Order: sequence, then C-alpha cells, then structure tokens
Amino acid sequence: MARDKCSYAVQTVEKALDILETLTEEVPDATLPTLAERLGISRNKAFRLLATLEKRGMVEREELTGSYHLGLSALEMAQRFLDSVLLIKHARPIMELLARKHDEAVYMTVASGDEVIFLDMVDSIQTVKTAPLVGRRFPFFTNASGKAIKALESRDMLERLCKKQSRKGMLPDLDQLEQEFDAIRCNGVAVDNGGLGDGVVSVAVAVRDYAGKIVGALTMLGPSFRMLSDRLENEIIPSLQEGAEMLSMKFGYARM
Repeated sequence: MARDKCSYAVQTVEKALDILETLTEEVPDATLPTLAERLGISRNKAFRLLATLEKRGMVEREELTGSYHLGLSALEMAQRFLDSVLLIKHARPIMELLARKHDEAVYMTVASGDEVIFLDMVDSIQTVKTAPLVGRRFPFFTNASGKAIKALESRDMLERLCKKQSRKGMLPDLDQLEQEFDAIRCNGVAVDNGGLGDGVVSVAVAVRDYAGKIVGALTMLGPSFRMLSDRLENEIIPSLQEGAEMLSMKFGYARM
C-alpha cells in the first residue's frame, strides 16, 4: 500500500530547509534567538542545525552581530541550478537584447501554484530602478507575470487559486481579474501598475512550448515615470511580444 509522501518527511531536514528558506527573505535580525523563535524550535536545536549548515558552507555567521546569512555554497548551488535550467539558458540572450534595447530590467518568471517566481534578471544601467526581485515569490494576481501566465486557465481553476489566497488573508476580486484576463487573452500582454510596489509598472508576455503550454513569461519592470502609455504601446510591448515569440520557437512552439 502506497504511503503518503508526508510520512517520509524527516523533521530535522525540514527544519534545516526552513532555516535556508528564512535566510532568503529580508530578515533584519537573523540571530540564533530570532531564528529559533521564528521556526518554533529550541535554541539548542537551532544552534545544532546552524552549526551543521555553517560547516557545509550553506550559511555564514557574522562575528560582530551574530547574525546569519546564506553562505557561498548555497549561492553557488542556486546558481548552478539556475544555469542548468533550460528555460533560463534559452531566455538569457533574449533578455539581454531587450534590456539593452530599452534599458529596463528584464526577468524570466514562472508559475508555482498560486504564486509567480522571478527566476532570472538582466538589469538596466538606469540610476533610478526597481529593487532586484530574483528568487522572490508573489501572488499571481499582484503582477503582470502572474496574470499573463494564468490568463488562459479556466474560471474553476481561477476560483480555486483565489480561495487559496483568501485563506492567506489576501482576497483578490475575481470579477475584476476575469475582466483583466479577457483583455490579456485578446491583446497577448499583461500590464500591472503598483502590484509590485508603489510606482512600479510590470509588463509581461507568456512563453509557450511545443504543445502550446505556457512555461513562463518574459517580464519587464520599471518606474511608472518611465513606463508611460505611449512608450509601452509603441516600444516595449511589441519588443516583449517579439522576444516571447522567439523564445517560444526555441521550445518548438509554432503559431497556427
């Protein structure tokens, strides 16, 4: 008889992974007491886990403050993983072209359940720009990437995703989302203003594979005072659509 996967979970391993996940966030005071309290474990157990992770180079401790942060081994592992992902390898040259052409930050994003993950970025050289979002997760309805990816899913699926978010204390407007999704399906592009922060505009176009399945979205971010309507319509959106089509072709997608 098959067992539930949760029955095989090792609590110590889970807590070690919880520590690494916590350190990827912006924790202002990631000391031993803070981490122990946040993870709901004793300081003794937290110390043993941190010592093991530190020995493997996965975390590092600042001597002066006693604060922990991700170590080089964790960063190197993450980079190797990112480099090995076919999507990012194919997307990188196109992202670089778009970033050079428009001098705005370009991301490759993917969906994970009811969230969108910002996988990779080619940054702009602008003095004023948005904070880097690589590795960050956001609810799908808060940004153009999530909307571009989810727009083709059924209303039943959309309702389930919204219910899941409502349990987290975030309740999107389903009818408003449906209206946005209709426009995205019609125009082939999603635009969001303010979902990722005040004054931040995100624009995204979905990328498909050989079967027509959406595998991610090419996304451009910039401050609203540069991402003006005329510029979006005449420059950025056509470029993103062209880039997404090129990337989709690399995955064997051919528009009928």
